[in-house]
Amino acid sequence: MFVDYLNTPLGTIECVSSEKGLRHVIFCGDQVNEANPNKITHMCIKQLAEYFDGLRSTFTIPLDPVGTDFQQQVWHCLNSIPFGETRSYLDIAKQVNRQKGSQAVGGANGRNPISIIVPCHRVVASTGKLTGYAGGIERKLWLLEHEGICIKASNETKQLDIKNVLHTRQSKTQYLV
Repeated sequence: MFVDYLNTPLGTIECVSSEKGLRHVIFCGDQVNEANPNKITHMCIKQLAEYFDGLRSTFTIPLDPVGTDFQQQVWHCLNSIPFGETRSYLDIAKQVNRQKGSQAVGGANGRNPISIIVPCHRVVASTGKLTGYAGGIERKLWLLEHEGICIKASNETKQLDIKNVLHTRQSKTQYLV
């Protein structure tokens, strides 16, 4: 496996790839190991830097995530959500022919190993309300606003502070392969 890191406004991102494509892109907090980059991780770092600089809205990096067939199906649907738009968990459930599968979609979404590039941050509740994000709800709000998506202010969003998550590793990383 190959690994490289990028410092971003949301904290350090770890990019890991196989020979075939990206395995994971996560917010690693302060848990940084020795870099061992390859062409794919280099391409990932470059494209993510362009995204954070406002110069990129799509990614052209080969992907190689590990997951169940259902998770892969959901992650494929996430890739169809355009920059600057959101979809609900119900919308994704309908796309994978599981009209009553919003919770299952939420589970697969939460285990997406390739943050930002496979845009799980663009999935919200049917009401438009922000819901969980493995990288922290503060990061999700920042990413959506970075893409020009207005989230209705609530007591919860008014209290969010990106400083609370900058140095934390995102959750659910124990599932990464």
